[in-house]
Amino acid sequence: MDHRIERIGPGDWERMREVRLAQLLDTPMAFMETYETALGHDEDEWRSRVERVSAAGSVGFAAVAADGRWVGTMISLTPEPEEALLVGVWVEPAYRGRGLGVTDGLLDAVLGWAREEAGARRLVLRVHEDNPRATAFYRRRGFAFTGRSEPYELDPSSLLVEMALPLG
Repeated sequence: MDHRIERIGPGDWERMREVRLAQLLDTPMAFMETYETALGHDEDEWRSRVERVSAAGSVGFAAVAADGRWVGTMISLTPEPEEALLVGVWVEPAYRGRGLGVTDGLLDAVLGWAREEAGARRLVLRVHEDNPRATAFYRRRGFAFTGRSEPYELDPSSLLVEMALPLG
């Protein structure tokens, strides 16, 4: 399955909306909003999201299939000096798996940005405690649990656990 990694730009609001709705249907626990909430957002909200992703101090990458569809995303921002936060991670089920390289390609793009453009010394993420596939991927790529966690906003009885990767 051919794909390429592209930086998300200001004109990508429609594809951002399309992939976000797919994300929420596929893995609702991985995101901080419901499908119903996202479905109700107007064009201005989607444009605003894409503008935030392409503003200074943040970046978004999309894995783009040969037919032009977005089949994965990773977004990073810098809420703290020298620290990048990874959010908005998702890959379409048909494009998952180590052999396809989509998730690795997206993470490589984020890591390059975090080191070279953001000047981050570490990349941090929060993953739902009931998402072992994502946790296994991050561990394979060198992330480790920090010992920090927080209640998941949509279900406070479950946790988001923090993982971090030093960028040396």
